[in-house]
Amino acid sequence: MNDNNFPKLHNATWPGIVGKGPDSEPVIPFDTMLEMTAAAEVDGVKFDGVDIGLLDPHLSIEMSDDDIKRLADKVAGYNLNIGSLVAPIWGGPAMGSKEDRANFVEMVRKSCHIGKVLRDLGVRPSGIVRIDSASSPQDWAVDPVGNSKLIAQTFQEACDVAADYGERLAAEGEICWGGMHSWKTMVATLEAVDRPNMGFQADMAHTLLYLLGYNRPEDRILPENYDWDDRAPLEDGLKTITAALRPYTIDFHVAQNDGTVFGSGSHDKTGRHCQALDPNGKLNIVHDAGYWLRDENGNLTKAFQHICWDGCMFPNAVMGNQQTWNDILATMIKVREAHGWKA
Repeated sequence: MNDNNFPKLHNATWPGIVGKGPDSEPVIPFDTMLEMTAAAEVDGVKFDGVDIGLLDPHLSIEMSDDDIKRLADKVAGYNLNIGSLVAPIWGGPAMGSKEDRANFVEMVRKSCHIGKVLRDLGVRPSGIVRIDSASSPQDWAVDPVGNSKLIAQTFQEACDVAADYGERLAAEGEICWGGMHSWKTMVATLEAVDRPNMGFQADMAHTLLYLLGYNRPEDRILPENYDWDDRAPLEDGLKTITAALRPYTIDFHVAQNDGTVFGSGSHDKTGRHCQALDPNGKLNIVHDAGYWLRDENGNLTKAFQHICWDGCMFPNAVMGNQQTWNDILATMIKVREAHGWKA
């Protein structure tokens, strides 16, 4: 183990909610997610913080400043910081009606307010506010040109609001969100928004599916019936999408994927997040994280001060096992050893 202390290592709390609910498994409480994160330890190294979703029933987007202070004190009580925030923007699609889009921007505003208060309280030294289009690829495909313009306009308005709070927005590249369901549509969306505080959130489990063309076959990179034992085409494909998206990447999720899509609860099918040591995982996590953390010449980008593990839709039995989080932390440490720095 080396002495790199950046990027800081965060765990996500929203996997306690995403994919849970009445038609799936019970939600895992926010406090439980904090407890499991804080208890993880590998050779004396622990998680530095959590990235949080401003999502009921964990946290209310309507929380008061006193509530935000209580949240800061609670997380700090576990010796953790807070990093990136997920804005609950799904009440109004970014390519929806004028009222829908206004609601989307208002959810971003409320999220940015919470983020700024947490920064001012000293518990949030890094992080972005995460958004998506809140629209399906199928709805987007009805009018790609018109819908893309609406998404870009909504994101621009959200960026202008976020700038008032000193916040940056990161659009998550995930195949279930219209306008960001392929690597090419994602690049086009970011280019159209063209705001200095707009960037990309790369999640290794989701971006792997960009190579397979789910929801947009014409943008597929890997061949049909691809042989996963042949790493060369996979690595070439990762180089292609990271070259296109890395310049925009301001937030990064370490994750594993078995090359299939999966959905549970109310969450549409998207990349199947696998456990860190899952033998069916198609990524070499430590090696492949380097495509995002280093530039084309192999130099560290240092584009974000922390990285986060996202394990959405893990079964509750897996998430309730402390060894799961120790294995995740061990993997995160290896990523930092390979691609981190000392500061």
